[in-house]
Formats: sequence, structure tokens, C-alpha cells
Amino acid sequence: MTGTAARTRPHADETRNRLMDAAAAAFAERGFHGTSTRDIAAAAGLSPAAVYVHHRSKEELLHQISLRGHVATLELMRHAIASTDDPTGQLIAVVRSFAAYHARANTSARVINYELAALSEDHLAEVLEIRRTITAELRGVVERGVASGAFDTANPRLAATALLSLGIDVARWYREEREWSPDDIGTQYADLALRMVGAQR
Repeated sequence: MTGTAARTRPHADETRNRLMDAAAAAFAERGFHGTSTRDIAAAAGLSPAAVYVHHRSKEELLHQISLRGHVATLELMRHAIASTDDPTGQLIAVVRSFAAYHARANTSARVINYELAALSEDHLAEVLEIRRTITAELRGVVERGVASGAFDTANPRLAATALLSLGIDVARWYREEREWSPDDIGTQYADLALRMVGAQR
């Protein structure tokens, strides 16, 4: 890589990230179909042409935002599960992290969870595969808890789905001016999770 190329790459990456952040904010406020590339460029402080220099289309921007958010969520969940071998501790760590993340990243989380229908067929399939993996990770925690006798729930699959839905929905209603911090929400949701799976305390 030449010296010029080495200097240009970080600048290009920064611009792409600025466009993704601006797009996420615009999609969250107006919806994907209500947002134009001109809106995105203006929010990023760039010319409309800059969008197409760094991204092929508005849909590709949504895909990159969705991919980044889902990968981050999966990594967060796996890190929480790896923190302990105890299913109860895993559930607490996972739900606490998952709910707090959806509060902290509420703008992008609203987009990646509620604008999926705007993705192309191939991009949607890619994102849904990650979502299935996220679901399987949490379901595994609940099933291990039931198998060990730590949890008492008749339907572990449904319990895991309900817990994911609760965490995802935080992004819909949470705003920074709320009286609860993301950590407050994570702690309270972890307590609710234990009750929902019938944890033996």
C-alpha cells in the first residue's frame, strides 16, 4: 500500500461510518422509505454524491447498519454466556447485557429490528441467519437451566423468544431522558427473566 493509499483508507472508513450513523438516525426518525439519500448526506455533512462514492445504494446502507448491529449483539451475547458455566448466571449476564445494549444503542437498534422488511432478499437472509443464531444462543441457556433443574418452565423455546422480545422492545420506547439508565434497565430485566423461567433461588 502506498503512503497516499494508507492515508486515504482511514479517511474513507471514517466517512463510511459517518454515513452509516447519519443513515441510522434518519431511518429511526423517518423510516427507511421516508428517508432520501439527500437526507442522509445532509445529516452527515456531505454532498449527496458522497453516499454513492462509499455505498452502492440506500438499501446497502441499511444492510451494513443491520449487519453491524446484529454481529455486535451476537458477540455481546456470546461474551455474556462465556462469563460463567452456571445457567442462572448466564441468563442474568445475557439479559442484563442485551437489554442495556438496546437502551444505549436505541437509535440503531430501532432500525435493525423494525426496518428489516426494506432489505433485499439476499441481505435479509443474511441478517435473519444471525438472528436465528442469537435466538439459539439464548434458547440454549434456558434449556440448560431447565435440564439442570435451575429453571422451571414448561416451554423453554417460548420463554427464550419472550425474553428476546422484551429486550428488543427497549429500543422502541427508551430515550436518554428517561429516569432509568441502561444499567438500571438491564438489572431489572435480568430479575424479570429469572421470574419468567421459574429460576430456583
